[in-house]
Amino acid sequence: MNPDFRKAALIAAGLGLIVSLFVALRSNDDEDGSPATTATAATTVQTATEAPPPTEAPPATTAAGPVELSYTVVGGLPEGGIARDTVDLDSNVVVTVTSDVADEVHLHGYDLSADVAPGAPATIRFEADAPGRFELELENTGVQIAELEVRP
Repeated sequence: MNPDFRKAALIAAGLGLIVSLFVALRSNDDEDGSPATTATAATTVQTATEAPPPTEAPPATTAAGPVELSYTVVGGLPEGGIARDTVDLDSNVVVTVTSDVADEVHLHGYDLSADVAPGAPATIRFEADAPGRFELELENTGVQIAELEVRP
């Protein structure tokens, strides 16, 4: 085999591997237009290997009052894996996070946050006035707790 051909083939294979890894590992954009963080992508992979796959919940709506969503963090990870919840556009939503670790709970896209600590749950209240998918995470550790979809 021609040595120049061998070099070219190795270079092409290496570039193909690099491009494949880049595409596979790059962070995806949320539907709301804000880029996902690299730490979140890494955490999602770690959580997926440690917890069962999340199940998609039916839309959470209530005519009598606000939509109440509760999440629990145990050992720094969401209990039961990353939750997937859906609410209707213009719903009043109350998100409560109970955790055995201290951190800041952050709802991306709406840019709302609240402190959480053992014995001191975080509560975030808001009107779901922007459609899209929004990540709820422990901000300091980058651990995703839930994905909230707001449907028109």
